[in-house]
Amino acid sequence: MTRPLLIAPSMLASDFSKLGEEVRAVDTAGADWIHLDVMDGHFVPNISFGPDIIKAMRPHSKKIFDVHLMIAPCDPHLEAFAKAGSDIITVHVEAGPHLHRSLQAIRAMGKKAGVSLNPATPAETVAHVLDTVDLILVMSVNPGFGGQAYLPLVEEKIAQLKAMTAGRPIDIEVDGGITAQTATRVIAAGANVLVAGSAVFKGGVSTYASNISAIRNAASLARGEAA
Repeated sequence: MTRPLLIAPSMLASDFSKLGEEVRAVDTAGADWIHLDVMDGHFVPNISFGPDIIKAMRPHSKKIFDVHLMIAPCDPHLEAFAKAGSDIITVHVEAGPHLHRSLQAIRAMGKKAGVSLNPATPAETVAHVLDTVDLILVMSVNPGFGGQAYLPLVEEKIAQLKAMTAGRPIDIEVDGGITAQTATRVIAAGANVLVAGSAVFKGGVSTYASNISAIRNAASLARGEAA
């Protein structure tokens, strides 16, 4: 069965001085999920926010909170992010030695488990955890900063993951440099969840709905779902 097309605006590109308002704004503008990028200044060269900020955002939307942990080690913090209101918790292949155990721990907390791969990490690294994941997040930029240019080299990996997950209820998500133009490429390769930061939040609140619609319409066309 074809997985649904979903747009997940990344709050990393929002105005941090009014996060609650920004969450409500993208929710109203048509976001399917709310994507939350957690950076620790160690696994990636930046620091964003932690579980307390996610907890503060949680009352502002009933949409899925899609939490991407770019932290190492991740295991000591999984419970805090689960309690903060995360619905999906994604950890990196590269962030620790016991990926399967991390994913099992997330599911044991009643959350959906995701695994993420950096651009240089091959698809084969997740082959052994396909029975333990609900989502695979392909980074189409090197993680750590918003506003980077999309790396086309990930398209082959997306196609490989699509083939590997055939018949399984696993979403394939792509994060990094997603616009209406690049959305068509990752959708064609096999993705169904699109994380977009700058492309959604550019122009201010009045443009969020049209920005999300532009990405959704381009992706729908690539899936053969729009006239």
